[in-house]
Amino acid sequence: MEGENITIEKGLLLVKREETSANTTPLLVFTTFIIVAASFTFGVALGYTAGTMSSIMEDLDLSIAQFSVFGSLLTFGGMIGAIFSAKSADAFGRKMTLWLAEVFCISGWLVISLAENIIWLDFGRFFVGIGVGLISYVIPVYIAEITPKNVRGTFTFSNQLLQNCGLATAYYLGNSMSWRTIALIGIIPCMIQFFGLFFIPESPRWLAKEGRDKECEAVLQKLRGKEADVIRESREIMISVDATANISMRSLFKKKYSRQLTIGIGLMLLQQLSGSAGISYYAGSIFELAGFPSRIGMTVLSMVVVPKAILGLILVDRWGRRPLLMTKNIYKLQASAFGISLSCITLALSFGLKGVPGIVKFTPTMAFIGILTFNMMFAAGLGALPWVIMSEIFPMDMKVVAGSLVTITNWFTGWIVSYCFNFMIIWSQTGTFSIFAMISGLTIVFSWCLVPETRGLTLEEIQLPRANTLS
Repeated sequence: MEGENITIEKGLLLVKREETSANTTPLLVFTTFIIVAASFTFGVALGYTAGTMSSIMEDLDLSIAQFSVFGSLLTFGGMIGAIFSAKSADAFGRKMTLWLAEVFCISGWLVISLAENIIWLDFGRFFVGIGVGLISYVIPVYIAEITPKNVRGTFTFSNQLLQNCGLATAYYLGNSMSWRTIALIGIIPCMIQFFGLFFIPESPRWLAKEGRDKECEAVLQKLRGKEADVIRESREIMISVDATANISMRSLFKKKYSRQLTIGIGLMLLQQLSGSAGISYYAGSIFELAGFPSRIGMTVLSMVVVPKAILGLILVDRWGRRPLLMTKNIYKLQASAFGISLSCITLALSFGLKGVPGIVKFTPTMAFIGILTFNMMFAAGLGALPWVIMSEIFPMDMKVVAGSLVTITNWFTGWIVSYCFNFMIIWSQTGTFSIFAMISGLTIVFSWCLVPETRGLTLEEIQLPRANTLS
């Protein structure tokens, strides 16, 4: 390098740009599995209230307002966890932050399973929220930092796959199992991760930031395989880390960061304002209001969310991020945001036409199709891609504060939606889903105009002007 004040971009341009095909090693797969194990309990937490609402309200004699508070405390706790997630991951490491998250999740589920009144129930939900708030930032960042660029999207998308597995489990078991037992099931993946973290490496980028260069290179060698040449990748990481410095929240709002920040915050706002939290939390009650059998609806939902997430897992690196967020691609795959908008329109019509003669027999089925389509399309793109993109677009020197702000935005917006949803439904079912449909339509325009394609680039290359993504 020439000069001491060389920028990340100039430094990386000095690195020999040889294309290497990194191997997907058993250690990489095992490490990713342990990291995303907690995503399963995240999914269980998201779907927990959908099938258990009636039984919890009956057992503990709760009003709709009390249950709305209980449901929304997951997102409120998530916001609290998000405030400290990036700082904790930066100061103590990715593994230590996940250990801390599991302490909150395990204790929270235990409190819920033993709760005899609304106070303990709320405390348990709040603790689980703090845990998943920590998880929601650390997991996509951790995976993005250990995986090679050619499979990074697929591995990061596995976070959404495990979330949907947990969501499907909560939906299915909510039909027949006690809400206390489901809470205990939420502990199982937490225990898998808690003990599994002892056997996986720390993020090489975090090790480099801490000045542990030899450990960084050794971890990269283990993750990429014995035969892999990790010199180029390790040099890129070293240059990136050496050129970065801690910045204040005020520095985050400089003009040079405006596009990344707009993308990150915009996607998180649009994800939550699409109504995802409300529909996930209260799908069972929506079926009942629409006149569709809740047991059948929840069972079918549990069967479709996982296959759709698997589809997204397969396609995310093959076709890239942009086709999964927008309305067009050559294979005519319905975009996530477009599908969500259509599903909300269907839901609005199902409630709006509920009393119309000749159509009344079909409106419950319309509501079922709307909820089913919403969950399928959300799982296929908009549910995971904002987190994938968030973990990739921010440069190292702003990742901590930017990641915190973006994650807090997501959880705060989700808290508002999850708390207000039941009251909005009481106000107007048609109006509620019409609002969500319009917001989902805005996502299409937003992603077309601003969201970059990052497939096939390392985290450092994304920041280069020649990458033509964020410049």
